[in-house]
Amino acid sequence: MSKTKLSPDESLSFKLVTQLLPKEASQLDLYFSIPTDMGINKDTFNEVDFFNAHIKTHCAYYSEQLHLPLVRSRYISQKKGEKSDYRVNLNLFSYQIRIALDADIKVTLKLKQADEFYPVACELVEQAKKLLKKLRRYQPPEQTLKPYFQNADNYLSWHSEQAFLKLLAKGPKSSEFSSERNEILVFCKEETAYREKHNYNSQVTLEDPNRITNKMRLLQRLIEHGVVFNKKTQDLNLNLKRLVRGLVTGVIMAFVMYLVLNARSNFQEITIALIALLGVIYGLRETFKDEITQWAWRKIQHGRPKWRNIFKNSVDDKVVARQTVWFELIKSKELPEDVDGLFQKRRQQNKQSATLLHFCSKNEVKQQEFIPGYEEIQQRITFNLSSFARYLKKGAGKLYSHEGNKVSGQGVERRYQINLVLKYTTNREDSDKQLERYKVTMNRSEIVAIEKIN
Repeated sequence: MSKTKLSPDESLSFKLVTQLLPKEASQLDLYFSIPTDMGINKDTFNEVDFFNAHIKTHCAYYSEQLHLPLVRSRYISQKKGEKSDYRVNLNLFSYQIRIALDADIKVTLKLKQADEFYPVACELVEQAKKLLKKLRRYQPPEQTLKPYFQNADNYLSWHSEQAFLKLLAKGPKSSEFSSERNEILVFCKEETAYREKHNYNSQVTLEDPNRITNKMRLLQRLIEHGVVFNKKTQDLNLNLKRLVRGLVTGVIMAFVMYLVLNARSNFQEITIALIALLGVIYGLRETFKDEITQWAWRKIQHGRPKWRNIFKNSVDDKVVARQTVWFELIKSKELPEDVDGLFQKRRQQNKQSATLLHFCSKNEVKQQEFIPGYEEIQQRITFNLSSFARYLKKGAGKLYSHEGNKVSGQGVERRYQINLVLKYTTNREDSDKQLERYKVTMNRSEIVAIEKIN
């Protein structure tokens, strides 16, 4: 069974989602075969800049029971558990509601027929009502805990309303289902009235779309406390790079001093020729110092891990997991045999000249067990390919066709295809190696399709 799932994210992004178990060690490798006509090569591509700007890693507690996100509901009652645990339990409960709702909304929007869409949408409304009712049943009596409840209640009410308004805006339109549509709108109006009744947001904030949206983003981060792990990134090659720069500079300076001393011994006095020779020597040093340093650095750091992400629980600051990352351009001879075999299975017309890019993530979960109700954590890695799109052409002219005596032209866009091989292994004996190839089709504005090749 596949442990890593690759799927589209936003316009020019895709994501990889992996579930990690306690004390589990795993390795995820991605091999990109990028056509040379996309303009990606060692002269235009910087691995460090791309990693910092376009690769994001997110790690949080996770439950497979997305449609039963009440696994923590009994803990948010003040009559159960310790009061000090209230905030964490409330956040876990709220986070699961948001994840479940977003997943269901995304699935429902794929239903293009009104007779399929509206019954499912109405069922989602009923589920949302039950979840919000259960949340509001356990309002804490202590004044110190009320702000935590109000933040979660305010955010989930607003997020639920926005999710269903999005559902109506993007879903199929049909006059036959006006009653179902009204039912969803009534729920949204009730949630708006509920927030107004409790004075959760000021009128000034409500009148400004930017302010209300940014406030809800803040509340979202607050309910992720104790659920989403804090990430600290370490540059593993920082000191090594300093050492290489120092050694190269020392060697070049020793060579230059040798030349200077030899030149000085050959001239009994300071002359124009001596000054000119010294100028040439120092000019050559400045010309080649950076190039030699970069060449030596590329040779030494190639194949070495570049970064380490440390994920800590935001409550007790304990290390939950570590992720070590490799990311670099490689040559075809460096491809593993099984990965190269998948690339070779492409049709002959698809075997074009390409640049190879390798991403590797080694994960190690440190904890023996997680908090009650959660048996795994979820790691999400997002790749944004917008930097690839800057070199792409906008279009490819027109495609002409004829029907009878009439000739017409239709504008077409130019698309590019990236081949991607995913390889995933773990230290578990009952887990098989995952090896899959995907075709990522993109243009300048979006990823058009991600197709898994069987």
